[in-house]
Amino acid sequence: MAGLKKKRRIQLIVAGFAFLAIAGGLIGYAARDGIEFFRSPSQIAEHAPGPREVFRIGGLVETGTLQKDGTHVEFLVTDGGASIPVSYTGILPDLFDEGQGMIATGNLVNGTFVATEILAKHDEEYMPKEVIDALKEQGIYEKPDA
Repeated sequence: MAGLKKKRRIQLIVAGFAFLAIAGGLIGYAARDGIEFFRSPSQIAEHAPGPREVFRIGGLVETGTLQKDGTHVEFLVTDGGASIPVSYTGILPDLFDEGQGMIATGNLVNGTFVATEILAKHDEEYMPKEVIDALKEQGIYEKPDA
């Protein structure tokens, strides 16, 4: 009797671990397309990601580089250390402008970041944390006056 209970307990433990492993694998598989890493222009210049990798880039829209042609826009995004060309087709946020902070989602194709989504700052004070951190690393971040 004692041997049967012990055998059943071991089977349940093994089945539990198998279930957890399968569940973890399925969660990882489902989340693989939803993970987007943030990179600054300097990080991209140092180590360019592959053309299929979707990620976010953030920084300031470089002054004098914004070119609009209908709904197609091209500009340079910078963190003070490097500049990356960005291409986007779509409607830009109302607060998007040169010299302002932005974050874009997309991928790098032949040295140009092809954006599928662009987010701009919310007001005069707001800048995404990732952009602030990247600008601080380059030593060009100035805290706004309160």
